[in-house]
This record gives sequence, structure tokens and C-alpha cells, in this order.
Amino acid sequence: MARKKRDGSITRRWVRGSLLLIILLLLIAEGVFVFYINSYYYSGARAAIMNRVNTLTGQLSALSGVDDSQRNATLRQMTENFSEKDKFEFMLINTAGKVVSTSSGLVPDYLDNLDDFDKAKRSADGIGEFIGADSAGERIMAVTFLVPEPAGGIMAARFVTSLTRIDQQIMLLTLLSATVMLSILFFSIFSGIYFIRSIVLPVNKVEQMASRIAAGDFDARIENVYNDELGRLCNTINHMAVELAKTDQLKNEFISSVSHELRTPLTSIKGWTETLARVDDPSDPHYQRGLRIIMSETDRLYMMVEELLDFSRMQNGGLSLTFERLDLGAELEDVLLMMGQRAENEKIRFSFTEPDDPCIVSGDRNRLRQVFVNLLDNALKYSPSGGEIRVQLRREENWAVAEIQDEGPGISPEDLEHIKVKFYKGRGAVRGSGIGLAVVDEIVAAHEGRFDVESEYGNGTLVRVRLPIKE
Repeated sequence: MARKKRDGSITRRWVRGSLLLIILLLLIAEGVFVFYINSYYYSGARAAIMNRVNTLTGQLSALSGVDDSQRNATLRQMTENFSEKDKFEFMLINTAGKVVSTSSGLVPDYLDNLDDFDKAKRSADGIGEFIGADSAGERIMAVTFLVPEPAGGIMAARFVTSLTRIDQQIMLLTLLSATVMLSILFFSIFSGIYFIRSIVLPVNKVEQMASRIAAGDFDARIENVYNDELGRLCNTINHMAVELAKTDQLKNEFISSVSHELRTPLTSIKGWTETLARVDDPSDPHYQRGLRIIMSETDRLYMMVEELLDFSRMQNGGLSLTFERLDLGAELEDVLLMMGQRAENEKIRFSFTEPDDPCIVSGDRNRLRQVFVNLLDNALKYSPSGGEIRVQLRREENWAVAEIQDEGPGISPEDLEHIKVKFYKGRGAVRGSGIGLAVVDEIVAAHEGRFDVESEYGNGTLVRVRLPIKE
């Protein structure tokens, strides 16, 4: 539970942190945009005024040789005939800092103490600038420059333009950009909520169920309501839970089976050991029988332990094989001879047929014998007394095919499809660990061969081993 809360808190902090980062970036972007727009429009207005200033300065410089009254008249005429009255207002300022003439013909009495005029007098280039609200409250941009030579008390000229339209344009663009930013923010919030609801929360549920399965609750299932990759993940985890449940059941059955299989010979060995302890005469028939049973049960225990060790090595990739050229027919004959006494004791006959030409394969002699011993052991366990086990070896193109057919009860279709699964024991299984055929399948596969089982319930079982022929 603590981990669940911690994971949820991390997710919430991550989403909250991402949202705050997006907001911060949007605010920075908006500030940069507004600053750039203000600079762009105000710089444009300033450049337009400075063009007029430069033009007028050039014209006044041409009057340097003209007398004072004529320059004064020329300045006033320029003011009256100023052609861009709709964009700018052109003013003339006397030495006292008062406006004496304007291009509009009106001289307001509130235009005193002009900041741009004071700046122009203090400036090295004789130009002063003012941006702000005038005495009437209107935002303006004004540039005052000192004339090259004062004339008739006129000391400076002034260009003034209203910033109302520029500020409106800037405000409009700012609102548009703010709308875009808010749209981006809304989309980020919406996508974040969608991400949490469609990915984070479902993944948390999947993680919780996976944790339950990992803890051993194999009955846990994820409710799959998704039709995407997450849905396939849910199906996979549910399938994994089913398979783990089967494996866990097989493991428990295997432990129970092995415990039973080990207990039986150990009980027999213990009982006969106690019996032999009371018999002092080695020639006593009971003494001899007890020794045979102890030896037989010890061999049985040894085979079971070896089978378990082999399976463990296979699972860990530690099964080593020593390959050599072998006559598969000769190996089968040796195994049949080895198992012959047991078959005779159980009143079961072996029949063996093989081709005229030898079937030469490349394999590990001991492991291949282990395969056939295991298969013949199964055939003997399930064959009735007086029955026959038919062993056939034949060639099929580049394959050596060994078949073992018994007359046992067969295998049900439900068990047949799981017959090579580790730990699996069918309903009709007798003694054994349930891993014998899994070991056989692993060994045959390591020889680049194939192991198959065919059975019809009630009509015996046929096992087939295919190994590649090495000419």
C-alpha cells in the first residue's frame, strides 16, 4: 500500500511539475513576444520620425547663408505646409521652450516644460525623445531636435505622433498571443488529464494486479476494457497468471508425487534393513530376497535422483553432450538387452526390427541410451502382463526413426497435449516424477531431432524419436 501511494504521489508530482513548467515557459514566451512587439512597433514609429528629422535637418542646413528673418519665415512656412498632418504634428519651439507654431494651426497653452526639449538641449547631438502621456492624457511619441541656426527666436522643431493606434495594435496582438498561449495551456492540461486517465491510472491498476500475481495470487485478473496496446498487455498478464497457476499446480503435484515416489522405496529399504538386522544367516531366503529388494529400490532411487539432476541441468543450460558417430540399431539392441530381464520378470515380450543398412547418427551415447531406457521403462510400466512391446528402427530419407509401441491403456486426448510438459502427470499415471518425457524431449532436441507421442485411449501408445542420419 505504501508503494502504491508513493507511486501515485510520484505521478501526481510529475504531472504537476510538468504543468508548472509549461505555464512558466508560456509566460516567458508571452513576455518575450510582448517585448518584441513593443520594440518592433515603437522602433518603427521612431524610425519614421527620425526620417523626417533628417530630411528637415538637411533642408535647414541649406539655409545657413540666409538671414534670420528669412529662415524664420521658411520654418513657419514649412510648418503651415507640412504634408503629413494625418500622421505627425510638426511644431516650432522658441528659446523659452514654448510652442509658437504647429502644423495644425493651433497652439495649445498646456505645451510647456517639454521633456524632449530639455533632453535635446542637454544632448550632444541636439535630439531629445519622449514617450508617454501628454498633458491631455494621450500617449504620444515626440522627438525634438535643435535647428542648426536659431531664427527669430525659434530654437527647435518637434515631431509628435499619437501612439493610440500602435498601442491598440500591440494590445490586439497581445490578446491574440495570450489566446494562443491559453489554448496551448488548455491543451496541455487536457492532454495531461487524458494521459493520467488513459495511461497512468490503467498502468497503475495493471501494476497492482501484476504485484498480486507476483505475490502468489494467481487468481487475480485484470478487467480488460481496452482495445489498444494496453489491452494486449492486460491479456498477456492474464494469460501469464493462468500459466503460472498451472505451473504452480504442476509444481505442487510434482512435489507431492516425488515425495511419494521417494517415500515408497525408502520405506521398503528401511523395512528390509530392519528385517535383515534380525536375520543372522546370509543363506536364509529372506535374507537374499531382502538384499535384492534393497538393491532394486536403491537403483530406483538413483535413477530418480539422476533424472531430477538432469532436468535441473537442462533448465540451467548446463547439460553437456559428447557427440560421436553411433550405430543407432546397436544402441537400441543394448538397451533392449539391458531391459530384457525386467521384461521377462513382468512377462512382457520385446520384438525388434531394424533395416539392413546401419543407421549412423551423431550423438551422446549415454544420453541416447537414457532416452530409450526412459521410453522402454514407460512402456513396461503401462503394458499388461503377457503383452508385447514392438520396437522398430527404420530409415526415412535422411532420418533414423525409432518407434516403440506398447499395448497399454493409452493416453486420453486431454493428457496427450500436455504429455511433454514438465511436472505434468496424467490422470492414469502410475509411479514416476512427471519429468521423464520432458527430459527425453530436451535430449532429442539437443541432438537436432524430434520426439513425438501418438496414442488412442484404450489402444496403446506409440512414441517416435527422429534423429538426423550422418553418412
